[in-house]
Amino acid sequence: MDAERKVAIFDVDGTIFRSSLLIQLVETLIAQGAFPEDTKKVYEKQQQRWLDREGDYEEYIMAVVEAFRKHLKGVHYGELADAAERLVDEQWKHTYRYTRDLIKDLKAKGYYLLAVSHSPKTVLDKFCPRIGFNKAYGIVYEIGPQDRFTGGIVDEHLIYNKSNIVKRALEKENLTLVRSVGVGDTESDIPFLEMVAKPICFNPNQKLYRAAKRLKWNIVVERKDMVYDIK
Repeated sequence: MDAERKVAIFDVDGTIFRSSLLIQLVETLIAQGAFPEDTKKVYEKQQQRWLDREGDYEEYIMAVVEAFRKHLKGVHYGELADAAERLVDEQWKHTYRYTRDLIKDLKAKGYYLLAVSHSPKTVLDKFCPRIGFNKAYGIVYEIGPQDRFTGGIVDEHLIYNKSNIVKRALEKENLTLVRSVGVGDTESDIPFLEMVAKPICFNPNQKLYRAAKRLKWNIVVERKDMVYDIK
């Protein structure tokens, strides 16, 4: 049996990609006509509240999720794949320097690079290989007759707890948590950060920051062209 490989686990949106792949995917689907223009009405109020720093980012992103799921039903898989390809071609370099360089360093050291995200797997499968990942886990949306989306999610009970996904990956890919590294930016990443040998909280939101301080995890912040370690 092959020796177990050491693993580095990364969240993607806000951790590697400097935006949200889902937000950009929805904007691309609207631009190419796969989603109607009034899709924006579902989330524009929360978007403006976030831009004005009067609302919470989580409320904004959940409104985008609502818009995506509402308008995905009936869309042909090819339209989503085309939008994902276009988005990644245009924006795959829109990454943070810290995590981009960390990925290169860990890959050179023989780490298996695993992405665990709540973005659609269709876009992750186009984005993550571009920057060196071995595998990406994300949300798989159910496809019905004539390759059109039903609006449902495959294994919805599993995907929203990232530790469940990591456990599956460890077994399937023959990976070890010895000397493992994990990088995330929100409280949804806590389940897998608790599992790894070296958790890194990168540009954390308030909930993750508080957990990191309590658990004495590494906190790293990137602003403009500077990277700060917060003790």
